[in-house]
Amino acid sequence: MHLTILGSGTNVHPTRAAAGYLVQTDQTILLDFGPRTLMNLIKTGVDRHGITHILFSHFHADHFSDFITFFFDSVIYAKHEGGHRPDMTLIGPRGTIRLLTAIMRTFPSFSRPPFKVTLKEVSAKAFMIGATRVVPKPVVHVPDLSSVGYRIEYQGKTMVYSGDSQYCDGLVRLCAEADLAVLDCSFPANKPGPVHLHAGQCGQVAREAGVGQLILSHFYPIADRYDVKAQAGERYRGKIRKGRDLLTIRL
Repeated sequence: MHLTILGSGTNVHPTRAAAGYLVQTDQTILLDFGPRTLMNLIKTGVDRHGITHILFSHFHADHFSDFITFFFDSVIYAKHEGGHRPDMTLIGPRGTIRLLTAIMRTFPSFSRPPFKVTLKEVSAKAFMIGATRVVPKPVVHVPDLSSVGYRIEYQGKTMVYSGDSQYCDGLVRLCAEADLAVLDCSFPANKPGPVHLHAGQCGQVAREAGVGQLILSHFYPIADRYDVKAQAGERYRGKIRKGRDLLTIRL
């Protein structure tokens, strides 16, 4: 299993793309697709036109908006550039089908693409993408929006992606004994903000869940002004890495 961080920041971070993660197992899967992550995906050398599954944690713009550009590019590639584009499956929490159906119907050139698009909403049940097992779990982010984290299991290795989350029991359970957890570290512990984890809480989740390795990501600019790695380390004694765009980790 390989994880490549396509975006470790937020909408307005001056040096980091917003949320996006590329997971390579027997499949090539995208977790979220925030602004500026498409160009980082291209930099990886992975064939973007071969990607068949995109999993969304929630639909705030910093986790979603580059999908618009990606999908339009896919349609142009298949319709006008003679390229073969396999079918695409888009997966997310409650509200996914309503939102994406509206986009497909109203954005110019999005209706009737020359490949099949399947929309799915997750429950708490695990599902398979090829030989890769995906376990979605609800997490607490904001009250008016469904949000999920994802547990990816392949050949005895497990990684977890929190999406955006506050500290909650669901997130700790999702991360249980994972080899790697990528957690929302929006704020430093000494300058916490609303509806996100801060660095100390990331360490707390990793310790309580027995995580093998902690990756801090999704930084607001203020998080880069403090030693968030050391703050997380006050509560978790395992390996901690501060995420950056195009960092690749092999499990």
